[in-house]
Amino acid sequence: MDYLAIWIPLFPFIAAVYIGLGHLFGHINGQQGESLSAGATKNAIYLSCAAAVTLFVADLMDMNTGSKMVGEWFNSGSLIVNVSFMTTGFNVIVTALFSIILVVIARFSTNYIHKEAGFHRFFFVLNLFSSSMFLLVLSGNAVATFIGWEVAGLCSYLLISFAYDRPIAAINATRVFVTNRIGDTGFILGITFSFYYAGTTDWSSLNELADRLSTPTVTVISLCFIAAAMAKSAQLPFSPWLARAMEGPTPSSAVFYGSVMIHAGIFLIILLQPLIEKAPLAMGLLVGVGLLTAVYSYIVGLTQTDVKSSLCFAITGQLGLMFLECGLGLWELAMWHLCAHAIVRIYQVMTAPSLLHYVHGNPMKPVSSIIANKRWLYIASLQRFWLDPIADRTLVRPVHGLGYDLDRFDKNIVDRAMGDPVSSFTAISSLTELEKGLQEKRLNNLQSEFVRGKGIIGKLLEWIANIMSWFEERLVLRGIGVDIVDVGRNLGHAAITFEQLILKPRYLVLFVFIVLMFAASI
Repeated sequence: MDYLAIWIPLFPFIAAVYIGLGHLFGHINGQQGESLSAGATKNAIYLSCAAAVTLFVADLMDMNTGSKMVGEWFNSGSLIVNVSFMTTGFNVIVTALFSIILVVIARFSTNYIHKEAGFHRFFFVLNLFSSSMFLLVLSGNAVATFIGWEVAGLCSYLLISFAYDRPIAAINATRVFVTNRIGDTGFILGITFSFYYAGTTDWSSLNELADRLSTPTVTVISLCFIAAAMAKSAQLPFSPWLARAMEGPTPSSAVFYGSVMIHAGIFLIILLQPLIEKAPLAMGLLVGVGLLTAVYSYIVGLTQTDVKSSLCFAITGQLGLMFLECGLGLWELAMWHLCAHAIVRIYQVMTAPSLLHYVHGNPMKPVSSIIANKRWLYIASLQRFWLDPIADRTLVRPVHGLGYDLDRFDKNIVDRAMGDPVSSFTAISSLTELEKGLQEKRLNNLQSEFVRGKGIIGKLLEWIANIMSWFEERLVLRGIGVDIVDVGRNLGHAAITFEQLILKPRYLVLFVFIVLMFAASI
């Protein structure tokens, strides 16, 4: 039965290739081709679901060996990356659950996306996402898991921007994509440290070696993977991206952010249970982040005025409780919580458009009197505690400004030092500067004409101006020298410019980063 693990991610991938090539060559196109795209998707996910449920039943009957080695994918020196799948334990349970949810989404989407302009594009991405998620939860190797992790993130970007002609959809998709890439950096570092310190990237080997590694080493590896999980499961300070992700169609919101992909982070934490348990600092971080996210989501969720935003904060709150449970060592409770939460949320998100019909005549539960009259808390909740503006000022703008300055340094210093030819844009810029200088010269001439007074009052003012000019020229400029004045003026401007640059957040961030690197090297 271990062979079934190979086919579970393969069936949706074949369907994605079929739809993509069919649409590319015009075989699957327009409304008449909807049955082909929907049929290929449903058949592929049905087969994956049947294989996943069979693998789960076989695991209950102790018919699986625990892993299936397909072959060697990459071999470079001591780095060996095998293509392997895990066929027992929590991985198989999650695979079966996710496959059933994807069957429901595939059938629901056939009618919901009917006659939409991006019908075939939606089902292509849905198949690609299904394949990547199955690879993520079944892979026995961190590198293959990361591939599924990344492809799932790409599919998320494509479906958030499903209506790409709407600026808000494109902006939100880009913001979500970039935010998740921050967490992916932690995943890459986790893989790197795992290979450097433990000599392996296999999940089972890494967990087995946890007892032999020192506490600082285990802590560093755990923190890297926890950072990736926090970003993927929308924990603080990454929580705001989930509300932006709800811009996509309801089926994609249900499968991505209600039931399947949003749980990838907590799944990764549970997968690394033996490793994380050896790192008290990592366990404490899970408790702190989970508790803060749960409280934050509860407070902000009270002031949401649309159903999707209310649901997204309810989702992050429950995920925060799962992180808290893992940090307290309640691993089995977190597993059950994940499965139950995925089932409930897919139903709630899919029925979100019909919420007003379902709650008709059912009055809203009043807010607790403890927080009902706290206006400052209401304002903070309404503004979602200003997490997005804070992130913009502390991260986005400094990094963007630093990149802009480095680009200017590269063009004006490095390119000229290397002897690269001047681009047409630089030439146009030079002509612009020349024209600007000529305009300033004309303006100075006009100003000199302007100070020539007319009439008695004008001549009197002109005479006073000439006396003051003579006094400045004879007693000041000739006394200390024109060059010294110019040098002093230039030094003053340079000092002011340097001070302004140093005080900019981008260089403060760079300075802190350099200090930390220096401290780490010591």
